Amino acid sequence: MKSLPLARPLALAVPLLLLGGAYASQYIGGLHPCQMCWWQRYPHFAAIPLALIAYGATGRPCVSALFAGLAGLAIGISGGIGLFHAGVEYGWWQGLTACSTSPAGGNPADILNQIMATPITRCDVAPWTLMGISLAGFNGLLSGASALAILVLLIKARKEA
Repeated sequence: MKSLPLARPLALAVPLLLLGGAYASQYIGGLHPCQMCWWQRYPHFAAIPLALIAYGATGRPCVSALFAGLAGLAIGISGGIGLFHAGVEYGWWQGLTACSTSPAGGNPADILNQIMATPITRCDVAPWTLMGISLAGFNGLLSGASALAILVLLIKARKEA
């Protein structure tokens, strides 16, 4: 199987790089994530251990391909959420949330301080774009293309077996 060794690193590198970019934009660039931004991260969090299991099962190609495929599916789900979020940002449709934050708890003064200190981040406004494409749009495009590439590589690997 020549294609499976290509699918595994793609299934691991994509979520690592996209999460790295998300955290860099948050902590270095000061772009605080909205609720829908977080939704895009969760499937990438799931893809990383799935891809690592695919690496751990290199001696069993079918198991390795299964976990690489599951990682690719998770990446594709993140891409779908990203495209949906981009549509909300571009005003093509409405989002599913009020884009709010819940206070952690405590006495009323602590809750008020938490609310006042929380940055306002709207889901329907792109805080940054490049050539008209928002971060959610980039995630949608990159994750979708990567998931498709992983799928194609796994289909090719199956034919090679």
